[in-house]
Amino acid sequence: MKTTLIAITATMALLAVPAFAAEPAPAAVDLTGSFRTAGLADIENLQVYEVGGIVIIRGRTDEADKAADAGRVATQLGYTRVANLVQLTSAPDDVAIQREAERTLSRHRSLDGCKLRIDSLHGVVRVAGTVHNELQKQVAVELLKNIDGVRGVREELTH
Repeated sequence: MKTTLIAITATMALLAVPAFAAEPAPAAVDLTGSFRTAGLADIENLQVYEVGGIVIIRGRTDEADKAADAGRVATQLGYTRVANLVQLTSAPDDVAIQREAERTLSRHRSLDGCKLRIDSLHGVVRVAGTVHNELQKQVAVELLKNIDGVRGVREELTH
């Protein structure tokens, strides 16, 4: 009974303490569209936000010049406080991606009897050919998306 009374008293004391008035966080302003039209459309997963007077640029590219261009564009648009967080990635090995894609698709039994052609350019895999049904299309695309180095999949399959 005594411990219950102490616990209740402690809880009441905590509830009686006024909560700290936290200042609301500054709202983030999405600038992605402006930066895309200003010449950064080729940066993968580009996201640009202004938060509290600081422009934060995120994305991925395999070219150092493109990453540096993000900061230059921000300066040209009049922003002085810029956090350029664009990541440099290594260029995809299209030959290795194509081989792995062919191996992966050939091992999957649900795709037996399908005629598939694979090629890769800058990490974007194109799969063309014929399948027997819509489910096989979906299986092929999902398998390709999960291969290391694949940045996208273009499907040109018919059934």
